[in-house]
Amino acid sequence: MNSKPKPYPTVSLYGVSFSKMNMQETVGYLARAIEAGRPQRVITGNPIMLMAGLSNPSFHHTLATADLVVPDGSGVVWAARRLKQPVQERVAGIDLMHELLKEGDRRGWRVYLLGASSEVIVAARDKLSAQFPGVRFVGCRDGYFTEGEDEQVVAGIQEAKPDMLFVARSTMNQEPWIEKYHSELGVPLVMGVGGSFDVVSGKSKRAPALFRKLGMEWFYRLLKEPSRIGRMMVLPQFALKVIKDGDKVLKPNDPS
Repeated sequence: MNSKPKPYPTVSLYGVSFSKMNMQETVGYLARAIEAGRPQRVITGNPIMLMAGLSNPSFHHTLATADLVVPDGSGVVWAARRLKQPVQERVAGIDLMHELLKEGDRRGWRVYLLGASSEVIVAARDKLSAQFPGVRFVGCRDGYFTEGEDEQVVAGIQEAKPDMLFVARSTMNQEPWIEKYHSELGVPLVMGVGGSFDVVSGKSKRAPALFRKLGMEWFYRLLKEPSRIGRMMVLPQFALKVIKDGDKVLKPNDPS
């Protein structure tokens, strides 16, 4: 299984094509796609996702077939640079969401927010509505629904007819759910945003700018939430694997 060639420069890491576009180029590309009604399933990719895909063929397929995978994790930026196929910059998911909302503010786009808890999603919507008054927030719903409720959730989004849908659920649920229902939803842009709504709502605090500049945002989160140690141990494992595999990282990979 190979993903289709992309209409923008990429670097392939274990069979997943990461965009080499910077933030400005990414926003411009997606804005044109939205205006043209060209569906985009966007993933904010990181080493934890890549490592999960190497042991889970279904999840690897989800990553490899996305319309756009941006280099969110600093480990991805490091790996691409080490392999002499550098991306221009890290494109963090929460920053990309805000930049897209800025564009939507100018263009009057319709937006639906899905995920997190009821309190968090409402607080996030209210804050974003105040920050981007030109955006029409046409719906929001928490992410705690069962597979049996999927049809109802999808129908609600279809009825709202958003231009952009931002989804915040657990990684192994979020991306497969988006892949499964993307064509049915009929939304021009669907993007997983992980814990972004927690940050927007004020429930969680984002790492200070210095940590982000140094590519150490993961370390700040670990200091704040030591319980993440098991998840974060994947990062050094990824680095060691990239060093060991060398140029093999750039070759097509199909774990199935």
